[in-house]
Amino acid sequence: MKNSSFFLILLSLLLCCTTSISYGASDNQTGAATTGSDAQTIQLMSSPELSSLTGNWAQEYGRLNPTVKITMGNLDDVQGVNTLSFNSNDQSKAVNDGKGWKMIVGRDAIVAVINAKNPMLKEIHVQGIQAEEFALLLSDPGRRNWKSILKGGENTPIHTYIIDNAKVIESIGSFTNLAPTGLNGITIASSQEIISTVQQDVYAIGFCKLTDARDATTNEMVENIQILPIDKNRNGRIDNFEDIYSNMAAFTRGVWIGKYPTALCGSIYATSSTQPTDQNTIAFLTWVITDGQKFLNNYGYSVLASREVKSSIVSLIPNTILAENEQKAFISNTWIVNIIILLIVGLIVVAMIRYIKKHKLTEPNEEIELTPALNENTILAPKGIYFDKTHTWAFMETDGNVKVGIDDFIQHITGTLTRITMKAVGESVRKGEKIISIIHDGKQLNIYAPISGTILENNKALLSDASLMNTSPFSEGWVYLIEPKNWAREMQFLFMGTTYKEWLNDEFTRLKDFFADSVRSNTAVYAHIILQDGGELTDNVLADMGPEVWEDFQSKFIDTSK
Repeated sequence: MKNSSFFLILLSLLLCCTTSISYGASDNQTGAATTGSDAQTIQLMSSPELSSLTGNWAQEYGRLNPTVKITMGNLDDVQGVNTLSFNSNDQSKAVNDGKGWKMIVGRDAIVAVINAKNPMLKEIHVQGIQAEEFALLLSDPGRRNWKSILKGGENTPIHTYIIDNAKVIESIGSFTNLAPTGLNGITIASSQEIISTVQQDVYAIGFCKLTDARDATTNEMVENIQILPIDKNRNGRIDNFEDIYSNMAAFTRGVWIGKYPTALCGSIYATSSTQPTDQNTIAFLTWVITDGQKFLNNYGYSVLASREVKSSIVSLIPNTILAENEQKAFISNTWIVNIIILLIVGLIVVAMIRYIKKHKLTEPNEEIELTPALNENTILAPKGIYFDKTHTWAFMETDGNVKVGIDDFIQHITGTLTRITMKAVGESVRKGEKIISIIHDGKQLNIYAPISGTILENNKALLSDASLMNTSPFSEGWVYLIEPKNWAREMQFLFMGTTYKEWLNDEFTRLKDFFADSVRSNTAVYAHIILQDGGELTDNVLADMGPEVWEDFQSKFIDTSK
């Protein structure tokens, strides 16, 4: 996190330097120009629901940069060409019509809210409600009762209320696979009215934006209102890694790292009729997507991932080079200064490396620079292969015997395997018992059998080259050939195709949650390697962890999947 912040600061400094060269001397820390009052002014507009957040940004930035004047207005006001607006994606034509310029600056969420005095509140928090149950609730008036969507629920009618907001209606339709016209809830015009209605009706469910249900004073849910838990992985219960509903901070963090359904997540944007070229505006936007992100959670929004921040900064910086009236002067006068800047940066980096080496943190940080990201798109899932929750695969050969191995997910987590221990030919195995130990530099994980049967053959090539499980997990890296015992029954618990991909998405969420909560030692290094810098994971994430982390991963991640 510190390294990323350091490089963002360097980018901002570079931005400031190029600004002062392009427009003349600068007398403030953001590089604001001094060529006239217009160049010192930033014109901001805001949709109503973002007015407080925008005002807070303007106030704080103005405090840090007193020479920059910021004017505020509403979207209904007449806007100039250089006006910068902050909008939610259901409010702005600039966002929806594809014209002009826009940049994401934060995340929003659509929520289902219930009365905190609902007599079935305990069952609701244990079971949650699945997307299919929401669809049933909103499409079939005859099944609109708590008993139909909740095990042990009372046979009492549910009154469903939906705020009259195009984005909310569209998101609910996407989440439930229903056409917006097929949503049969009672439409309510204002956010205050929908919250008031749910507060008074203990059996009601209301659909609105998260900010509609937030108390601005306490930054928690308004009195007598709770967010209805969603059973995202559709297994009939709210698992520990899905439980993000205890308070506002836990929920917004859960949205940030992917624990909440994507269809119910939205964005807030900075928009303008043209891409900003004014240096003060660019400096302000850079601050909004870096230091200004800390204000988002105070208003019920979630911060951007680091990859989004870096991408946005890159898209903004070229504008400092394209100042129309100063482009030639910039090209002729700044190359020497840029060389000086690079030399200064180099000296700072050398100093940092020496500091890190002194504190014995060099090697993990070098890995950070070289290790690619790990996400759902990097995992191989060949068609026709069954997958198990133990992160193993099974494939029936033409003779009826079944080959098994570990999946691509687990080998990406461990890094290159150096040794394995296998069972002998002729041994019987049962589904869910230890079938192989995979080892990386003395640290090991036990992997469990996806099926029951008798081992007919083991892959002896793995004894001399365990890395075949990394390079070819589905071909040369197979582990056993098994004569199955209960294939017809056990295959019903295996995944294939789209179902495996959907389950894998939840596994990545669970993985992020494990690292966020379990890695405690050497946190200065581990936190940066794993996900604290914007919710991203790195490939081979366990490789450089200590044995205590591997043991924790075994008990809290692998063993709980059996």
